[in-house]
This record gives sequence, structure tokens and C-alpha cells, in this order.
Amino acid sequence: MDNKFKIKNKFSPAGDQPKAIASLYDGLKKGLQRQTLLGATGTGKTFTVANLIEKIQKPTLVIAHNKTLAAQLAGEYRDFFPDNTVHYFVSYYDYYQPEAYMPVTDTYIEKEAMINDEIDRLRHASTQALLTRKDVIIVASVSCIYGLGSPEEYEKENKRVNVGMEISRNDMVRTLISLHYNRTNADLEPGLFRAMGNRIEIMPVNERIIYLISIEEGKVNSISEVDPITRVVHKNTDGVFLFPAKHFVTDKTKLGKAIKDIREELAVQINKFESEGKIIEAERIKRRTRYDLAMLKEVGYVNGIENYSRHLSGKKQGEAPDTLLSYFPRKENGEPDFLTVIDESHVTVPQIGGMYEGDASRKRTLIEHGFRLPSAADNRPLKLPEFEKRVGQVIYTSATPGKHERNVSEKIVQQIIRPTGLVDPKITVLPIVEKGKYKGQIADFIERTEKSIKRGGRVLATTLTKKMAEDLSEYLKGKDLKVTYLHSDIDTIERIEILTKLRKGEFDCLVGVNLLREGLDLPEVELIGILDADKEGFLRSDTALIQTIGRAARNINGHVILYADRVTGSMERAIGETQRRRDIQIAYNKKNGITPKTIEKEIHDITESLSSSHGKTVANMIELDRKVYGGDTRKLIRAKKKAMEDAVKALDFETAGLLRDEIRALMPKDKKAKKTKPKNRSGK
Repeated sequence: MDNKFKIKNKFSPAGDQPKAIASLYDGLKKGLQRQTLLGATGTGKTFTVANLIEKIQKPTLVIAHNKTLAAQLAGEYRDFFPDNTVHYFVSYYDYYQPEAYMPVTDTYIEKEAMINDEIDRLRHASTQALLTRKDVIIVASVSCIYGLGSPEEYEKENKRVNVGMEISRNDMVRTLISLHYNRTNADLEPGLFRAMGNRIEIMPVNERIIYLISIEEGKVNSISEVDPITRVVHKNTDGVFLFPAKHFVTDKTKLGKAIKDIREELAVQINKFESEGKIIEAERIKRRTRYDLAMLKEVGYVNGIENYSRHLSGKKQGEAPDTLLSYFPRKENGEPDFLTVIDESHVTVPQIGGMYEGDASRKRTLIEHGFRLPSAADNRPLKLPEFEKRVGQVIYTSATPGKHERNVSEKIVQQIIRPTGLVDPKITVLPIVEKGKYKGQIADFIERTEKSIKRGGRVLATTLTKKMAEDLSEYLKGKDLKVTYLHSDIDTIERIEILTKLRKGEFDCLVGVNLLREGLDLPEVELIGILDADKEGFLRSDTALIQTIGRAARNINGHVILYADRVTGSMERAIGETQRRRDIQIAYNKKNGITPKTIEKEIHDITESLSSSHGKTVANMIELDRKVYGGDTRKLIRAKKKAMEDAVKALDFETAGLLRDEIRALMPKDKKAKKTKPKNRSGK
């Protein structure tokens, strides 16, 4: 399908956006490989990129540094491109403990994971979209640089089933098994099928729909799309594409060669260990690998199959693995033919660059002690140079681009003017310690906070540690201020509640550490106090300071106080950059007769909507239980799963989490997931 990217939005580019779009597009047309969009907070960088995608008309990969930001971006791009395909590709683990060995305590930790089936489905939907259409945007976390099965094998192993196709029921069953679909007599989930008489029911791995295939006299008689809950037939269709249920797939010929190569590597490794006198290690690798080989030979798959990916893909030792990037289109000469956008690049690029070594260190220990063959080291994330070679043209976006982006970019495009006309906040530097009538940073902050609250504003304070945030919060409460703290020990739902209460005025002041940087959109905040601003380090670098200062850029009265007894290099750079932007913004407003106004953003009480949604779901399910299911818990669970899947599809993970917990409560005790403990050599 060759649909064109088309933005459906009531707004037109404004402020600096038109110039930025034109400049970046010009760079792309000239073949520039690396460009940076230096966009101040609140200038609409995502909308600029959306317009760029519409102009360049290429499949696009957008990489964010965490799942939450990726989900937010996916939602925004879906709003911009409702008629095109926007997919979400992140790690499918709700919980993940990688396989590891700690020699000091002789503790082997088995790989333990809780896979989110819905996110796994979304991953398959992403790869299948890339193989079947061009108007595709994939919003991914850095998990996109980890090993994934070969796209050639994945695409080659797909099966097209058409009405009138000659195939027997038994051959159809064998075909599905070869695609790694599992047979069941129970409820269907993605990647499962049922065979009943001359009918075969399949739920593809990328969809939440049942395809009912009727086979009569050795031919496909009909194919129907059936709702998995109501069993209502949506429509009849002429055909369906079935892709493999696993990303790591290989044909029988390659599998046979892979098994032979693994055996040869095993023999070499056993000899190596025995020659070094490592008898335990030799026996361990022999036992573990032979078991895996038996599983591969019998069913073509084994848990941990990714550790044999080098042999299964036919790659050479040390060669980079296939990843999501391998599924994107390429030109005839092999060069990438897609656009890559790295969001919040000052955080995301270092993440990409740091993934390889952490993984390699853990693998080296496993290999050295006989838990894995040396080839397992080739199941790894990409190194930064490998990543850059595979992504083609790149747009970095950040309010504070890092050294890497600045060094490699052939063009840096500034987006300083906001469509709203708002300017960056004023900055004042005040001492930390008490001097004469000045009573020090805490007393000064309290006085300014009280004045700001009287004007109806909200206040943020940043500290260096969690303990300082908690202590300051308690102290401010003693001064009759409505205050609370926010840091990484507070769970997601409670964080959402706190931010909503701050916007509503239930709290006037929020104290935190570095969580008050990227991603907070709080127009009511007019004062930020950065305590101990002269303590050089990660939390007080120029990048961190500029990001924090940006949190007050959505309010016309925005003011930031840097409490410091000396002006550090980071402070000087942050103050200088903020003042440079203010000068540009003020001059633009004066020239164009713009009077800036504080952003008026509706307060969505997310937690209330979650509770309301949860309550409605419970009430609806009880009603269904009474009227339809007659107390059938299994059907009730299926209905709740459907609601959960709809929430995940809409990237509403908070609602999905509530429904998931409810499903777990309804599940029989013996079917609930159990966690395993780390084992030592004796297995205890």
C-alpha cells in the first residue's frame, strides 16, 4: 500500500517552525546525513518533524529514551497522521532479569522475564507494516538496537491463504506449526490456532481478530474475520497474510546447517575448557547446549534462541546482528532509505552508545564459566558506529544538543520563537549562605514562594538528593506551605496524581531532584528555585540547568532563581544561552506586535479518568456477568483482556495496568505467574 503521509491538523506552522521546516527539508534534499533541530522548550519540535515527514514522504523511525516518552510521541504522531500507520516498538518485558553469573558468590541467575503479550503484538505489527507498506512511522525506545530475527527469513516465511487455495486441513495445520503458531483447545491468543473438523481458527500474532478458515475437499472454501469475544462475523475476506509468530525464524536447510555449526563450536569449547582443567565448565556447557540442540532439532525453537542468532542467520563472528533497523527499506545500492529522528538526543544518543559494553561484560562472564557458547556474544545491541551506519539521514532534536550531535551535524537549525510568543524565563543568581539581612537560600525561597502563591502561581524547587527533597518538603510544610516531593521512588500513578494536584492548586510547591527536567508540561509554574546551583556535576551541568529553566517557559511570569555562592562554568553557559534566546524572542515579539500570554492548558485529571474508567469497566463486566455470561469467569476474564488490549492499543498504559491487575485477581491461583530465585551450582 503506497498511501502518502498527510497531516490532519487544524494548526499551521508558526513562530520559527516554517523556517525550521524549510531549512531541514533543504538539508535532506541536498543529502545531508546529520542535522540538529535545536528547539527551545515549548516551540513545537514534534509538529516541525511531522511537517518534515509529510514533505520528505519516507518511512520514519523516531527514537526516544524511555517507553513513556515513546508512548507520548506515538500518540502525537497518530493525531497528526490518522490515515497513515504509526506503530510503537519498545521492549516487550514487563519484568526482565537477564541471565547472569556472579563468580564471587558462585550465583547463577537464570533469565527471568514477564512478557507483555500486547506489546509483543505491537512489535510484530511494526515489522509487518515495514514489510508491507511505505507510509509507516515507528516510534521506538532504544530497544530497537537489540538483536531481532532476519527480516529476509521473517518475510520469506510468511504465508498467504486465499479462498480457493488448494490445501488440506492437515497441511494447513503443519504450515501453522512451521510458522511457530501453537495449537490449543482453549481460548485463542495471538500466535495460537484451533482446528475443529474442517474449520481452523487462527489469531495472527499482530492482530486481535480471529480468522476462521473453512476447508472443504482440499480447498479453502471461505475466510471470515470473527470477533474473539462476541463471536460475531465482521466480514468475509478473500485472503489473509500470516507472518511467523516469532521474529527468530529460519528455514529447515539453514536450521540444519546452524545445528551442525553449533555442535562444532560446542566441541571446540569443550576441548578448550578441558585443556584448561575447567571440568565443571566443560560439563556445564555440554549439558546446556545439547539440550538446546535437541529442542531446535525437534521443534525449531528453544527459549534463549537469540543466543544462537549468529549461527541461525549465517553471520560471521563479530558481525552486527539484525535489528529493527534491518526491516526499514533500503535503496538498490544498500543505503538506508528512511528518515531517523532521535528525540531528546542529549539523553538518547549516550544511551545508544552505552548499551553495548554493559551487555558485553555480562556475556563475557557467562561464556567464561560455561553457561553460554562464545557465539552468544554476537547476540547484542549495536555499537554506536554500527547504529549510525544503518540509519541514513538523521534529525537530532533537543533543547540542549550534546557534543556528539554538535560534532557530527552538518547543519544546526534553531527553533527559538514559540507560536505562543512566550519568552524564556528571567534568571536571578543569589547566594546560598546567609549574608547580613539576606537569610540564605531557604529563607529567600520561602519568601518568593509565598509571593508567587498569592499571585496564583505554582513553584518548583530542585535539590541534589532524594533525602534533601524529602527534608525540604517537610520543612516547608512546617511553614504552612502546601508542598510535596517527587522522585524516582514514587510509582507512576502517584506521580501522575501529584502533578495533577499541583496544577489544580491542591499543592502549591513541588520539590524534586532531576525528574523536574524533560517532559514536564506545567503552565502554572512561574517560579523555580535551583538550590545549590554551584555544585558542578550531572544535576548541575549546563544541559541540566537549561532543561530545568525551560520548565518555567510556559508562564508569562516565569522566573528562575539560581542559588549559588559562585558562578560556575555550567551556570555561565546556561545563563548565557537563556539570555540569548530571550533577546531573540523579545525582538521577534516587538517586531511583530506580539503580546505573549501564559499557555492555557486544560487540566486533565488522569487519575480520576483512570478510576472512572476502571469503575465503569468493573460495572460493565458485572452487568455482562449477570446478563450474558451467567457467572462464567473465563468469559469475564476474556472480556477484561479485550478491554486491556484496547487500552494498550491506544497507548493508555495506566488503564491497561489497572485492568491487568483485575485480571490477575480473577485468575485461578495455580495459573498466576511465579518468580524463581537465583540458583547456585547445586540448584538451591
